Amino acid sequence: MHFAVEVERETDKRWIAEVTDLPGVMVYGATRKQAVAKAQALALRVLADRIEHGEHIPSIARHFVEAA
Repeated sequence: MHFAVEVERETDKRWIAEVTDLPGVMVYGATRKQAVAKAQALALRVLADRIEHGEHIPSIARHFVEAA
């Protein structure tokens, strides 16, 4: 699974970045690079929270193996 980060420049010159597949993942940054980095970090936090609360995310789960 891939998460696209959509980026736009606002009229006030701030950059806004959003991961549309993850509701609530929308951030502002002073630069395009900063906005993208903040969106990626927030997306990871959202995914971690979902896993912690028992939601199965197949595209992430396959990266983890339980060791004996």
